[in-house]
Amino acid sequence: MSALDTLFRDLRHAKRKALMPFITAGDPDLNFTADLLRCLIARGCSLCELGIPYSDPIADGPVIQDSYTRALQHKIKLAEIFAMLGRTMPELKAPVVTMVSYAIIYRQGLEAFVTTARQAGVAGAIVPDLPAEESSALAEICRHHDFSLIQLVTPTTSRERALRIAERTSGFIYYVSVTGITGERTELPHEILDNVSWLRGQTPLPICIGFGISRPEHVRMLAPVADGLIVGSAIVRRLAAIATQPREAVLQEIGDYVTTLLAALQP
Repeated sequence: MSALDTLFRDLRHAKRKALMPFITAGDPDLNFTADLLRCLIARGCSLCELGIPYSDPIADGPVIQDSYTRALQHKIKLAEIFAMLGRTMPELKAPVVTMVSYAIIYRQGLEAFVTTARQAGVAGAIVPDLPAEESSALAEICRHHDFSLIQLVTPTTSRERALRIAERTSGFIYYVSVTGITGERTELPHEILDNVSWLRGQTPLPICIGFGISRPEHVRMLAPVADGLIVGSAIVRRLAAIATQPREAVLQEIGDYVTTLLAALQP
């Protein structure tokens, strides 16, 4: 049983939902990334998603794209990210998954990437540019290492294909709430509720919803149908202020913001 299987089993038993913040590795540096992971989990987040900076992000809006650019300008390396996680994960009491381009995994070698990530304490990978139909080789390696391969279902995914994606997914299904790129939204489409409810009836996998979620009212709307909610751009935007504010103040601001979402998730 993987770390994510254990987490969502325990959450379901406790009748709780997961809040999963997204942050970019190395924005502004890896020491701060480690501090932020500690802060988010101390505040009560069930797991965290760590973006691996990439020069050509697939589905990310300008806020996260800019964070990748900032990290890459510091010439951050994948080995440095894994080294930071290897030092930090023993302190954390929650899993971390990576958002990573398949190009990075392929360049490292599938087995080498999964082995190194697993040794660093990473629980799984979200790979947005790997079609489910082409994921069998990586999925097999992930199964062998108890490493979750999380795949995405979008509003434009046909129901037939959504079932195929679910069969090739482990850990949880990442349900994309809106058509388009990441970024904060004022409102979310109400058809999400029907679409996720249908998918829940087709698979035992947990379903986590991401893209556009930034407000407590979004959390209250989606919590009844989701096992977890993913919040990214609203956090990364606050991180961009670190150049003009003390780091402790930024950690406090992000921690307080996450606490408001947790209060809406676990009333």
